[in-house]
Amino acid sequence: MSASVTTGLSRSATRTGDAGVSRRPGDRLSVGIGKHAVLLVFAAISFFPVVLVVSTALKSAIDVRTDPFGLFGSFSFQNFVVAWTDGRFGAFLWNSVLLSVPTTVVVVALSTAAGYAFARCPFPGRGIAFYAVVLGLLVPFFTFMIPLYFQLRDIGLLDTLIGVQLVLVSTGLSFGTFFMRSFFVDLPDELEQAARVDGASEWRIFWYVMTPLVRSGAGALAVFTFLQNWNNFLVPLLYLPGGDYTPLTAGLYLFASGRTIEVGPLAAGTLITILPVMALFVAAQRQVIRGFIAGSVKG
Repeated sequence: MSASVTTGLSRSATRTGDAGVSRRPGDRLSVGIGKHAVLLVFAAISFFPVVLVVSTALKSAIDVRTDPFGLFGSFSFQNFVVAWTDGRFGAFLWNSVLLSVPTTVVVVALSTAAGYAFARCPFPGRGIAFYAVVLGLLVPFFTFMIPLYFQLRDIGLLDTLIGVQLVLVSTGLSFGTFFMRSFFVDLPDELEQAARVDGASEWRIFWYVMTPLVRSGAGALAVFTFLQNWNNFLVPLLYLPGGDYTPLTAGLYLFASGRTIEVGPLAAGTLITILPVMALFVAAQRQVIRGFIAGSVKG
């Protein structure tokens, strides 16, 4: 009896000792340092190409040829001048603005109105209509891009700014409607009922009562849509063959195909392409995160 009690006490003491060892602050600190070290290594590997592009864009032509992987061996804006003038990146930048800004405004406006209609306005066939719109998320662009090319050509919208804008708007409406509807569904019915009691029309309820409450969602959708349209490569490459409205993405491709040896101007053109979207995302990242979190939390 005493031997079994002693054995049990020794085993419990051993388990207690092991638990005490596993909970020591020094061990937790070592594990935390190891995890952060691994994350820092992966972050450095991921960030090095960006640093190399920046360094190459700011080098002189001689340093680019003699030491292509050296970081910040010299400092010169000549590569940006060549890309802006000879590469026509100034015109490409303006074309990207013309393609991205109007389409973003139209997508946000139509998606907000459609999301409100599908969420708050009962009408016959509302569910079927909503699922028909959302069905666009399941259809890949590659399945209809060739028939769409011939349709735009037949109606005279191929190689026109309005034609590509319509394509970008149509491809963004499905997600935008689905995204904004989730915000309107979560709004309390008491607000709408109180506005109706006060005699507000449907338009006033939508514009003055409901829309201000989904501002975070509309802002997140605007940033997401703008980034998607700005980075779109295939649509302008297919439907703008003439080159009059070539944006930065397609312009960078054309510039690289004609200047495969001039790495410096190519790196400068890459920075001109990505810096606007990076600046926008850094400035609006809180708005984007707040909008997506608000849309995912059910009230």
